[in-house]
Amino acid sequence: MKAPHDDPPTEVRADVWLWAARFFKTRSLAKQAIDGGRIDVNDAGCKPAKALRVGDVLKIGRGEERLEVEVLALADKRGPASVAQALYHESEASRLAREAWREQRRLVGVQAPPRRPDKHARRELRRLKDDPGGS
Repeated sequence: MKAPHDDPPTEVRADVWLWAARFFKTRSLAKQAIDGGRIDVNDAGCKPAKALRVGDVLKIGRGEERLEVEVLALADKRGPASVAQALYHESEASRLAREAWREQRRLVGVQAPPRRPDKHARRELRRLKDDPGGS
């Protein structure tokens, strides 16, 4: 006889699915994204306990990144990345828009934030500040 917990779920909480599909590192971060309005289900708002079903379309915002995915399978446990990628399918328009945004960002030349000055740069700054004559 088959155990009842072996059956795949027919619906899963939105925050749990986002975590299991590896869109967010923790379920708490997924819940914060939903509460912050960065997740839409079927073009409507969403709450963390919203029941997701196969076929639902999610719009996900993570920082500057925007994704539109269709739920292909449900999972309430986090597994390997290869299994997580089988849970959804990103729309072609979403993928192309994300690649175009990434290319535009590369062309603009967005750089990493400036770092703290190292030992030599600090000495140079101190020397410039302390030199009253400007020599």
